[in-house]
Amino acid sequence: MSTLQEPKVNSKAKDTAVGFVIGGLAACGAVTFTNPWRAGTLSKADRPYRNSFQALKVVFQHEGIRGAQRGLSVAYFYQICLNGSRLGLYEPVHKNIIQTFHLKSDSSILAAGVFSGAFAGVVGAVLGSPLYLIKTRRQAFSPVFNNIGHQHEMKSALSALSQIYKNEGIRGLYRGADAAMARAGVGSAVQMPTYMIGKDILLKRFGFADTFSTHFATSMFTGVLVCLAMNPFDVISTRMYNQGVDASGKGLLYKNSVDCAVKIVKIEGVRGLYKGFLAHYLRIGPHTTFMFVFMEQLKKLYTKHFD
Repeated sequence: MSTLQEPKVNSKAKDTAVGFVIGGLAACGAVTFTNPWRAGTLSKADRPYRNSFQALKVVFQHEGIRGAQRGLSVAYFYQICLNGSRLGLYEPVHKNIIQTFHLKSDSSILAAGVFSGAFAGVVGAVLGSPLYLIKTRRQAFSPVFNNIGHQHEMKSALSALSQIYKNEGIRGLYRGADAAMARAGVGSAVQMPTYMIGKDILLKRFGFADTFSTHFATSMFTGVLVCLAMNPFDVISTRMYNQGVDASGKGLLYKNSVDCAVKIVKIEGVRGLYKGFLAHYLRIGPHTTFMFVFMEQLKKLYTKHFD
């Protein structure tokens, strides 16, 4: 007598939802440790900061832990939108592309991974762009130094979003979104396949165990590549988000992201696009490492207790 097995209800949707939740939680854990490095990196040439470490010291001295962690609550929501989407969508999209086009070769699978990472990153950036705008402006604000970029004083994130929408409309909420989409798309196109394929190589070709040390090593290498790819887009999106606006809501410095990039290269040279690279790596490198390590641990917990 045969027994009937209950069909799994919408397992693909369930896997995507679980991936979204795990990705969001892992990213929130990571940004808790890396958020302070963002403080002070949005300043002008007349900034009171000489380097990333001195900037963090000044922020702690004058504003305490609240100053160093300014924008953390908004960063949590942003990470849920961005990395929940990136980590939740990457594997389902990647698998569907491979199955749909019957991909077999390593090069075609890698190309599918790059596309999947970029697609997931762009979706996350679209969802999180208004939150990234608020986070950037909040972290650039200082009650002590008023010469750090353009100062946007704000209360709660909700009131800030409401105020921007009232004064600048939808365009204001999505100011710099094109640069953010490029930033997240490029970063994710490098980050996701590099980590997934890199870990697979260590496990299958070199016989590494699926342990913390393997996750740590792979994510550290991934962080370097991601930072190199993302830094120009990070500079552009940060300046677009943090510039002042006139009465009509138009940017005072840059018309759009392309105009911003052209002016940076023209005035500061290509090096201008890599300004703040150390601060960026000190944030992106550890963030990538923490995020993937947390993600792997959360996956194991889920598999053990709920799957």
